[in-house]
Amino acid sequence: MVAGIRLKVCGLTSLVDAELADRAGADFLGFVLFPKSPRAVTVPQFRALAARLPGRKKVAVLVEPAEAELAAAVAAGFDRFQIHFRPDLPVGRVAGWAKAVGPERLWLAPKLPAGSEVPTDLLALSRTFLLDTVHPELFGGSGRPGDWMTFRRHREAHPAMDWILAGGLSPDNLAAALAATGARWVDVNSGIEAAPGVKDPVKLLAFVDQLRVAAPSR
Repeated sequence: MVAGIRLKVCGLTSLVDAELADRAGADFLGFVLFPKSPRAVTVPQFRALAARLPGRKKVAVLVEPAEAELAAAVAAGFDRFQIHFRPDLPVGRVAGWAKAVGPERLWLAPKLPAGSEVPTDLLALSRTFLLDTVHPELFGGSGRPGDWMTFRRHREAHPAMDWILAGGLSPDNLAAALAATGARWVDVNSGIEAAPGVKDPVKLLAFVDQLRVAAPSR
């Protein structure tokens, strides 16, 4: 935790970058298991790293996983499961994910159109939601800032839940994002990279410095 804000560094592909995130104070280390992502790692690749990874919580990032895919991530030892999905997906499918990993370990990331609301029936299936930038072809990873007002509206309407701000965050816009949203959880990925899947130490440390300076008061 940095200045009262939980930090997830996502899109990790190497032990070097995982250790960098650990030293910077990240609470969560994110690994993308979606094959179409330029930051994708496989479950066997994660397993090869797992024993040497820092003792932070590990997050598997998936897109509408099938039962076997989610089961493989569970067996690999991930602590949290961040699932991106279309908001019109049958709620029974989402309920199946919650049953498989438990609502407390499930992070739901619905692909919400700008200005829309998280469907009410989803709110009972997890206590943690990640709101990312909507892109017509991508599930996260666009590098573009998201709909900050929608995020703030959800956070204020459901204060007992955890809301993670994602989408295009960088040292350059973090202060404005925190001021606009009041976020207590942030997820950073492309905004601290030298190349897709390769973190830039200078950018990450600058991001953490901005967290300390710009964190909203309690």
